[in-house]
Amino acid sequence: MNAVRMYTTQVCPYCIRAKALLKQRGVDAIEEVRIDLDPSQRDQMIALTGRRTVPQIFIGNTHVGGCDDLVALDRAGGLQPLLQAA
Repeated sequence: MNAVRMYTTQVCPYCIRAKALLKQRGVDAIEEVRIDLDPSQRDQMIALTGRRTVPQIFIGNTHVGGCDDLVALDRAGGLQPLLQAA
């Protein structure tokens, strides 16, 4: 299974929703990068994604986007294949 990395903050409801969906789809471990604890990580997230909001979700090397993007990918049937890709 592809590794999942998520830029997040502690109290973000969209982050919580995205984590719940990923767990429902069989993801055991999510590497959380807490930008509220380390502001330099926010700068890195913006540089990587061009976005300022959390969550920003990566599956393997693919930038999925935020929570709404993740839900849309799942509804379109694209999440499981991306998670399973080697």
